[in-house]
Amino acid sequence: MKLDKLIQNIEVVSIIGNPETMEINNITNNSKEVNSGSLFVAVKGFSVDGHKFITNAISNGAIAVVVDNEDALPVELFIQNNVVRIVVKESRKTLADLSCEFFGHPSKQLKLVGITGSNGKTTTSFYVKNLFETAGYKTGLLGTISNIVGKKEDDSSLTTPESNTINKYLRNMVDEGITHCVMEVSSHSLSLDRVRGLSFDYALFTNITSDHLDFHSNFENYLNAKKILFDNLDTTAKVIYNNDDESSSLLLADCTNSSDSYGKGTSSDFIIENIFFNMDGTSFELINNELELKFKTSLIGEFNAYNAASAAIIGVNENYSNEIIIRGINTTPQVPGRFEVVGDGDKKVVVDYSHTADSLEKALQAIQSIVDGEKSIHTVFGCGGNRDKTKRPIMGEIADKLSDEIYVTSDNPRFENPREILNEILIGIKRENPNVIEDREEAIKSAICNSEKNAVILIAGKGHEDYQIINGVKHHFSDKEMAIKYLENCD
Repeated sequence: MKLDKLIQNIEVVSIIGNPETMEINNITNNSKEVNSGSLFVAVKGFSVDGHKFITNAISNGAIAVVVDNEDALPVELFIQNNVVRIVVKESRKTLADLSCEFFGHPSKQLKLVGITGSNGKTTTSFYVKNLFETAGYKTGLLGTISNIVGKKEDDSSLTTPESNTINKYLRNMVDEGITHCVMEVSSHSLSLDRVRGLSFDYALFTNITSDHLDFHSNFENYLNAKKILFDNLDTTAKVIYNNDDESSSLLLADCTNSSDSYGKGTSSDFIIENIFFNMDGTSFELINNELELKFKTSLIGEFNAYNAASAAIIGVNENYSNEIIIRGINTTPQVPGRFEVVGDGDKKVVVDYSHTADSLEKALQAIQSIVDGEKSIHTVFGCGGNRDKTKRPIMGEIADKLSDEIYVTSDNPRFENPREILNEILIGIKRENPNVIEDREEAIKSAICNSEKNAVILIAGKGHEDYQIINGVKHHFSDKEMAIKYLENCD
């Protein structure tokens, strides 16, 4: 694409060079991804400023550079290297706008569902994807666990990728004949304009609890970040939201789109009733006026009734038959690391991604409801390093109240001292002499091997992740693999 055409709809402060002569074949904000013919967008991040990598980008073949700091490098550098310099007000927003244009606005060529919330995004995305596929549509997925385009599945490093990566994935989906796409939309991505310019057909809100305060500073900012999705929808987009979440009214205060609410309360458009769950799955009913749908999903917990309900409502809006909607929900496969039950005998291990206070509490409450006081609950958990510290003692308090035995251990300490993280968790624990085992494998082994024959062990925090990050180094580690290992052999 010619550079002059690419930039014709963005607000440009100044240009040096001749954009009409430049043919752009790639757009990126990562200098390592630059090749000959690339447009490099210098974005200032929280720890790294892309303006410092402009010379690297030029060396790698960039023929044009977008900046919002015109003093980053001398003008002569661009002139000498025949590189077009484009100055804009905000590089990050420009990256999103240019990405949509460069890839031909693929979001407008798909039925696109965006799901946001503190918990339940991944599971809900699996429900929606399976619903679409049950209805006969080829469906892509962008999310926490993986990014799926046709038969190709890439591991995900971000819940929501950068704007250029999103649009590239969406373009690939369209080119492969995919007609529907489901994507998780994180608060980070909304704050950082990663989904700017995308055209959503549905926006789903699952719930919101205190999280990511290391990034957003306070709950109000976090809520306002989520609000961005609903404030910027196309007029034709449909909103589906959890009416039982007390923040939903604030979140949707300025949203004028048509909406459907769901929840156990009778004021909801779609009412969730008769929820029952055990270690085999969850059954519930969804009622809307004369419509009554009965589900039995293999995914466990009241929270999964909510996740499934939100997906089912899309099917109602798409005028799918009741049979398609019910089958789409009921046949959704187990989501890796989301209340995933491991073990064939009496002793069960639940591997769950619950890494917030709310999700940990809900997971433990679900287990309590299932065991009904007849089995002991052992909880293995930690908290990630270089993340929201405020939740650490709260999670300690929740585990202390809802578990018979607790094993405080390391999660992903990243660059933090693991012992300091454990000490902050312990502030919330009131029992004497809790099990504190920094080595995560040893903690899991101890919980499984020292628990009663019919115990339920919750391993919380990492879910599907198959690694630990210690001192910035990624090591292979899987909670599920450890659970299988020690359920089979405690020697």
